[in-house]
Amino acid sequence: MHSILVACFLPLAFACFLASAFDPSPLQDFCVAIDDTTDAVFVNGKFCKDPKLVVADDFFFSGLNKPGNTYNRVGSNVTTVNVDQIPGLNTLGISLVRIDYAPYGENPPHTHPRGTEILVVVQGTLYVGFVTSNPENRLITKILYPRDVFIFPIGLIHFQYNVGNTTTLAFAGLRSQNAGVITIANAMFGSNPPINPDVLTKAFQLDKNVVTHLQSIF
Repeated sequence: MHSILVACFLPLAFACFLASAFDPSPLQDFCVAIDDTTDAVFVNGKFCKDPKLVVADDFFFSGLNKPGNTYNRVGSNVTTVNVDQIPGLNTLGISLVRIDYAPYGENPPHTHPRGTEILVVVQGTLYVGFVTSNPENRLITKILYPRDVFIFPIGLIHFQYNVGNTTTLAFAGLRSQNAGVITIANAMFGSNPPINPDVLTKAFQLDKNVVTHLQSIF
């Protein structure tokens, strides 16, 4: 991705500067991640395996045919396939998840700080949406049916909710080898150590007893 920035300084009427920037492409075919640092090169957060020792299993994962356990308080399960599961994804900028939803289960509001997400529904019906950044905070939502696709832009808070009384299955691709995830409720009320309740009381305009209760369950 290439971008150009033009900056002009008002006191100097004709002083403008042109800057060009881009995200560089990998300089090698692949960089299979390994934990062993012997004779390895550190690239993009991981050490690279000697290319001569790379095998097909470095680019392989099996198990996305198995439903995730949705017996939890939100009624969903995310099976992640990123660089930690497929070491060959290192430096390639892509990963995948399987998301299972119990009836009326949800993937609660969260963000991916390092990647845009594209989601496709395989079975069931999902109410999905994201919220734009300040100051507008506009909610953009859609009901998705099997084979529908929806995009969640990088960094924006988004969610999926199963509006049906049957299980729902979706798959999503992410534009990062490890997009990261920040679940809003967990981060705010379940941080370690806990955030001072006075901060959350003012931020969410809640009674302090409600805040301490939420912290106790997260």
